[in-house]
Amino acid sequence: MSEMRGSNTWRDELASLVDDTGIRYAGEPIGVSSAYVVSGESGSRAVEPESLKDQVKGFAMAWGEIVVELGRGCKDIVQQSLLSEDSYVGRKLQKPCAKVSGRLKYLNEFLPEDRDPAHSWSVIVFVFVLALAGIPGVKMSLLEEFGVRLVSYDLPGFGESDPHPNRNLNSSAFDMLHLANAVGISGKFWVLGHSSGSMHAWAALRYIPDRIAGAAMLAPMINPYAPGMTKEEIKRIWEKWLPRRRLLYFLAHRFPKFLSYFYRRSFLSGKHDRIDNRLFLSLGKKDEILIEEPKFEEFWHRDVEESIRQGTTKPFIEEAVLQVSDWGFRLADLQVHKKCKRKGVLSWLKSLYSEAECELAGFLGPIHIWQTQDNGYHQHLGDLLPLPSYGMDDQAVPPSMTDYIGRILPGAIVHKLPNEGHFSYFFFCDECHRRIFSTLFGVSKGPIDRKVEMDQTPLNGDTEVVST
Repeated sequence: MSEMRGSNTWRDELASLVDDTGIRYAGEPIGVSSAYVVSGESGSRAVEPESLKDQVKGFAMAWGEIVVELGRGCKDIVQQSLLSEDSYVGRKLQKPCAKVSGRLKYLNEFLPEDRDPAHSWSVIVFVFVLALAGIPGVKMSLLEEFGVRLVSYDLPGFGESDPHPNRNLNSSAFDMLHLANAVGISGKFWVLGHSSGSMHAWAALRYIPDRIAGAAMLAPMINPYAPGMTKEEIKRIWEKWLPRRRLLYFLAHRFPKFLSYFYRRSFLSGKHDRIDNRLFLSLGKKDEILIEEPKFEEFWHRDVEESIRQGTTKPFIEEAVLQVSDWGFRLADLQVHKKCKRKGVLSWLKSLYSEAECELAGFLGPIHIWQTQDNGYHQHLGDLLPLPSYGMDDQAVPPSMTDYIGRILPGAIVHKLPNEGHFSYFFFCDECHRRIFSTLFGVSKGPIDRKVEMDQTPLNGDTEVVST
């Protein structure tokens, strides 16, 4: 009996210590080896032992799962014990949150029905703050007096506006339209453009004329390579610019990739500089006085910092290229003219004994242009009239550009400004702003009536202005 007990293997000894489970091990004895064999129907293969790298990887994955589960548990604890309505924190925050939400309810009139003001108020405030930069220095009391609601926006890629990979002036006009719809402008609205921003206002007149009540342009820029200009007009435009500005337009027209170097050394250099140095301008006396004022300097620095928020030169290059490339339309397309439907032989035969079906095409609303007076001569109706030399010309947008616009669009109303510069009549000038609004809207009619605003087309008084 003792011999039999001594012949028992360790498996038998282990089995004697526990209850019989009915499971029998039929494999080979386990020994110490550097490899083991896995058997199968197709044969056998040797499997290497787990390496240190695999062990560390498995350990890290296991710990990662533990940390994730721990985080979920902590989140549930916080939500159930701190952030629920019955918790101490929930009871303390419930009233302040309800108070803030109630104060923001007025924003619903600017938002789509499916938007909650608590989630969108920061966007509206951002637009509201930048609206003051649409006409720098404009007084809120003046806007209320004339019933004007001023809306300004960032072009794609500037500020916090998302880039548009394939933007052109057509997409720019429809961006304006979508913005107007988003802030609750259901009828017509005015567009206002200053300097190079005017090309976006021109685009609105061309592509969404049915929604535009009128246009106000201050020193409007046109394409210096626009077809249809006479040699004299081209000469008078280009001779006003400094050599660096001419080079900038030439590169934008021919070699736009080189513009990145200029913008990185100017706007994206991280240094503040005068506006005339950044834009390669020669300013007149009145502009020189203006840019030395602290309020203008503060505005200019804030404007530059906002424009380079995304830290890329791409939007600057896009704007420069848009300015000097084919706009997709000509200013002559905005002139009011009759457009008759005469397609095919049948329509031609019909027109022989009856009047053809015609309709007015072009932009039918008013176009007001403010431009500094030329200091040497002024072209009007084909005549050259000598004028006193004030020495205050607009060197950024030469007055000859406005002369070209007046020739192409004779219906445009041009307001000549003696002794003014490129910025002096538009930036931080209370009296100038009042004159502009009086010209556009006549006698002031007081604050906007929100109930009437959504039902009537705003032409006078209750007016929307989209500033570019």
